[in-house]
Amino acid sequence: MLLKQLSEAFGVSGAEDEVRNILKKELQPFGIIKTDSLGNLFVFKSNLLEKPRIMLCAHMDEVGLMIKSIDKNGLLKFYTVGGIDERILVSKRVVIGSKKVKGVIGAKAIHLQEPNERKVPLRSKNLYIDIGAKDKDEASKFVNIGDYALFDTSYKELSNNVIVGKAFDDRIGCYVIAEILKRRYMVSVTGVFTVQEEIGLRGSATAAYSIYPDLAIVIDGTFASDVPDTKEENYCTTLGQGPAITFMDMTYISQKKLFNRVISIAQRNEIPFQLKRTASGGTDGGRIHISCEGIPTIVISVPCRYIHSPVSLANVEDIQNTIRLVDAIIIDFQERGFSV
Repeated sequence: MLLKQLSEAFGVSGAEDEVRNILKKELQPFGIIKTDSLGNLFVFKSNLLEKPRIMLCAHMDEVGLMIKSIDKNGLLKFYTVGGIDERILVSKRVVIGSKKVKGVIGAKAIHLQEPNERKVPLRSKNLYIDIGAKDKDEASKFVNIGDYALFDTSYKELSNNVIVGKAFDDRIGCYVIAEILKRRYMVSVTGVFTVQEEIGLRGSATAAYSIYPDLAIVIDGTFASDVPDTKEENYCTTLGQGPAITFMDMTYISQKKLFNRVISIAQRNEIPFQLKRTASGGTDGGRIHISCEGIPTIVISVPCRYIHSPVSLANVEDIQNTIRLVDAIIIDFQERGFSV
C-alpha cells in the first residue's frame, strides 16, 4: 500500500531521497518526472488545455534528529530537526542513517534524578541515543556525525477507519496528490513534492518558479486537537469531519473569493469539510502565494492527532474526502475557468 510505504520511509528534512524514490516509481507512468537542485520532485502531466495551470503541492520531509557527537562511552548526542515536542522523546525507538541502525533515546535513570529534575520535562540536551555500543570506536563503525535519525514506527490500521503511523504530516498529502495524478484532466496539472518544509518552507520557495501556476492547491497534515483537556473552542480540527480549509495561518491569508469558491465546490459536491479553526503554524502555501507575481493559493489539510511525534493518528474517510475535494476543485476550474 502506497500510504504505508510513504509513512514508513526515511525522510527527515534534507534527507528525503527514500520518499522521493517511492513517488518516482509510483508515478512514472503518469507524467514527466523532474527533480530540481534542492530535491523537489515534479510530475508534469500533458493535457489538452494549457490554462489554467494548476500546481498541487505536498512536502516529503518529516521532523527527526541529527547526530552531533559520539561520547567516549558510545552514546550519541543529537539535535532536533523541525518542531519536535521534546517531552515525548525519552525511551523512544529510532533508526539512524543509511545503515538503518536501531537505537533507543535514553536519559539519566529516574532513581538518580534530583527531586527538582523530576518536575520538569527532559530537554534534548539531556538525552542521548543508545545503540548498544561499548565505546566511541565501536559506535563510529555504524554511525557518523551528521547522520539523521527518525522514529522507528510501523504503519497500522485500527478499527473505525483509523490508521496510525509516523510522518502523516505530510506523507498523507503526498499520497493524496499521487492519487490525483493518476487521474485524467483536460487542464494542466503538475504535482510538486517539496523538501525541507519542516525547517522553513524551503523547497516551496523555489518550486513555484518552475511552473508559474495560475492556482496552487497545498495539501498538508494539521493537528487535530479534539482530545481531553482541550476546550472545543480551541480545537484546530476534529478527526472524522473531513478536510480542513485554511482561511489564515502564521504565513498565509487566503483570497476571500478563492476561499469561498472552494467551500461552494465542497457543498455542491456534498463533500464533508471543516475550517481550520486556529491560525497557528504554517505550510508551503505561505511561500507559494508570494512567489512569482503572486499565486492564488488554497491550503487544505487532513486532520491528524499527535503530529510531530513518534506516532500520529488519522481517519481514512478524511483522506478519501480530501482526494474528492481536490478532484472537484480541478474539475470546477476545468469547466468554469480560472476567474474566482
